[in-house]
Amino acid sequence: MTLRGRLTSAFLAVVLGPVLLGSFFVGVAVTTVNADRAEERLDHAATTVRTAIGAVCRQLQATADAVAVLSAGDRAAAARQLVKRGLASEITDRTDPRWRDCARPAGGVDAISAASTAEDGTQVVAAQRLDAGFVDRLAASSGADVLLRAHDGAGAATVRGTQARGPGASPTGTVRRVAVGPGQPLPLAVSVPEDDPRGLYALMTMGVLAVAAGAVLVARWLARSTTRPLAELARAADRVAGGELDTRVPLTRDDELGRLAGAFNRMTRELQAYVQALTASRDQLRGHLAILGDTLSSTHDLHRILQVILRTALSATGARGGVVLLIDPKDGRLVARCTIGLSGRWAVPETELAGLRVPVGRGVLGAVAATGKPRRGVCGLGGEALDEPACRTYVAVPICPPPDPDESDLTPTPLGVLALYDRLGSDEFDDNDLATLGTFAGQAGVAVHNVRMHEEAQRLSLTDPLTGLWNYRCLRDSLRREVERANRFGRMLTVLVLDLDHFKEVNDTYGHAAGDAVLGEFARRLRIGLREVDAAFRQGGEEFVVLLPETDAYGGIIVAERLGAAIRDIPIPIDARRVDAATGRAVDRIPISVSIGIAVYPEHGADAKQVLEAADDALYAAKHAGRDTYRLAEVVSGRVQDGHFGQAGASPGGPQPPRQARGR
Repeated sequence: MTLRGRLTSAFLAVVLGPVLLGSFFVGVAVTTVNADRAEERLDHAATTVRTAIGAVCRQLQATADAVAVLSAGDRAAAARQLVKRGLASEITDRTDPRWRDCARPAGGVDAISAASTAEDGTQVVAAQRLDAGFVDRLAASSGADVLLRAHDGAGAATVRGTQARGPGASPTGTVRRVAVGPGQPLPLAVSVPEDDPRGLYALMTMGVLAVAAGAVLVARWLARSTTRPLAELARAADRVAGGELDTRVPLTRDDELGRLAGAFNRMTRELQAYVQALTASRDQLRGHLAILGDTLSSTHDLHRILQVILRTALSATGARGGVVLLIDPKDGRLVARCTIGLSGRWAVPETELAGLRVPVGRGVLGAVAATGKPRRGVCGLGGEALDEPACRTYVAVPICPPPDPDESDLTPTPLGVLALYDRLGSDEFDDNDLATLGTFAGQAGVAVHNVRMHEEAQRLSLTDPLTGLWNYRCLRDSLRREVERANRFGRMLTVLVLDLDHFKEVNDTYGHAAGDAVLGEFARRLRIGLREVDAAFRQGGEEFVVLLPETDAYGGIIVAERLGAAIRDIPIPIDARRVDAATGRAVDRIPISVSIGIAVYPEHGADAKQVLEAADDALYAAKHAGRDTYRLAEVVSGRVQDGHFGQAGASPGGPQPPRQARGR
């Protein structure tokens, strides 16, 4: 059933129900009232008839008494006068058996009589015959139908008197017998007609039908006027659901339906504005994501990537400011990598961001980094006390690396934290902001992981895995750059080429594991003997190269002597134990020495290749000189200056180059 049908049915039920119920009660009430009125009229008629008969009996008695007091000669004339006056229908001195004495009711019912005895003993009887006229007069006085049984026993007849219907009409309605007794000797029955309610019932039925017809018409009109705006509203809602957000409902009423239409129009306007804002925000977010994608694909600059991610997160959530912190592997604390829109001690230049550190496990940022669980909430302006940015609201999520397929059951260790502060236009960040920031934190985690993997791959491609020193590929690039810089600034560059003496015998005698241990320890001592600006490379096998920027030949010789002594003075321990055939002792340390060739740019070569070749030639000269020594290249004269490693503080045996004012 439609809404219009339900409203019509409900209205009819509300209207016709009481009408029908009221009609039923009215009908019952009319019937009851009719019955009560009939009883009242019967009571009145019976009383009136009894009174009338009593009055007739008293009149007859008075008439008989009046005649009885007269002399015998005057009685006949007086009787005729009284009969003529209607005081009695007959006055005689004898009693008819069919008469009933008012004082002693008995005998027939042809008349009623009253007797009186004169002084001479004569009985005077005044009688009133019971004809139709008498009965009619009783009926007229009582206002009811009167029925009189004229005779008892066989051949009894009845005399009826009908006041309402006229002579000869049969009494109808409710009948009541009037008891026979002194003063009322007649066997009477009175009857009053009952009111016929059929006319009233017909009128009531017509009224109910009229009310029902009117109710149907009114119900249809009300239902239609009520459901028409709802139908228009439903059609408008269907159009809005189909994407027509500019749909409006006409406002033609001031009732609740009119207010509903107005609310619907406001809702569609706000929805249209919201969709437009979402579209603009989506386009803006697409632009930021495109920038983010281009940045991630085109650069491995971690600082730039984190800045783009932070700016995109701020734009997507509408936050005032934010910060990206990464865990420093050296001290295990969170270090700020980029900040936007912060105040106080967090508003520092990029060069000072490394000084903003937060211990893991302390405060909101530290807790997120320690547990790996995002957090959002409200904070006071006392965030500075916890070494965190001051704010009203915050949302912070961990920056985690992409999950490892081989360790899917393990929770990845956070790399850092991405936090935003004070969402503009809202009191607090919601779950949608938390999910959005989690997406950007995932991008940041992938970026950090990729950059670190790239750096690690680049390091592995440029370093020697055994010694940890730069490899030959890195040597060529570094030597070229250092030569170009020395040439640009008019500085010197010293190149040392080192080769372990008799290293093949170490491998043959003690095994390749011992040889690897010797190479690793040699590289460690080599790094210890150099400055931070110096660079050491493994050129291949047991041959190494050291670059000494801004160092002349004299400084190179000092470094060569120091490195030679560091290698020679302390034998290198090994894990493999071998018994010396000559001494019978177990060998756990291997003495080693190194030969070094020295060349200086620009004295020994005009470019990187010539300088490296000159140092290599000097190395071969040191080898031919007996090893465990160094040689300084001399390209100009075609000779190489010789020298040897002495004890600490001793000067080399060969001629020494002059000291330079620049370099070591």
